[in-house]
Amino acid sequence: VQLVESGGGLVQAGGSLRLSCAASGSILSINRMGWYRQAPGKQRELVADISTGKNTNYIDSVKGRFTISRDNAKNTVYLQMNSLKAEDTAVYYCNADRVLVSDRTWELGVWGQGTQVTVSS
Repeated sequence: VQLVESGGGLVQAGGSLRLSCAASGSILSINRMGWYRQAPGKQRELVADISTGKNTNYIDSVKGRFTISRDNAKNTVYLQMNSLKAEDTAVYYCNADRVLVSDRTWELGVWGQGTQVTVSS
């Protein structure tokens, strides 16, 4: 199973970006998917996650600005980021916590390679 992120880039404060993460492989289903971020010198933190049933969670600092969504048929998760701030600058990583694959085994803790988001003030 592979996760490939896209959509990062450089944006001015107040702008928007949409991140996408597509999972590929012999996938039957994916449980919770999430977006994490890691800024220089800081620990990786969970930004938002979403269950198969599309229940969502967000950290307080992005509530009202970011929206996570997923397309289960496409094994893809999105992160719409609006009203971006300089403190949102980080490498954003996609994660799938449990992936059921075609031989009926689970792959756990699958990560993407990350995509850089830079917000200029």
